[in-house]
Amino acid sequence: MAKNEIKYLTAIKSDKRVKKFCRFKKYGIRYVDYKDIEFLKKFLNEQGKLLPRRLTGNSLKFQRRVSDAVKKHARWLFYLT
Repeated sequence: MAKNEIKYLTAIKSDKRVKKFCRFKKYGIRYVDYKDIEFLKKFLNEQGKLLPRRLTGNSLKFQRRVSDAVKKHARWLFYLT
């Protein structure tokens, strides 16, 4: 083993994480449409549960609007059937 060689138990992370941002503030979205299911699917996991703010990067104000829109969409679908 050479003097300058350093061994690590785990791999060194060279990639920086992408900074999370509120897409609503960045793109100027003011209204969350509860009928736009493709947009709302970005905030749901495979089981249909809402993803938390720490994963989506939404601000508190827009996370509340998204949660209300998802719940309203569910009620709207139930009403149609």
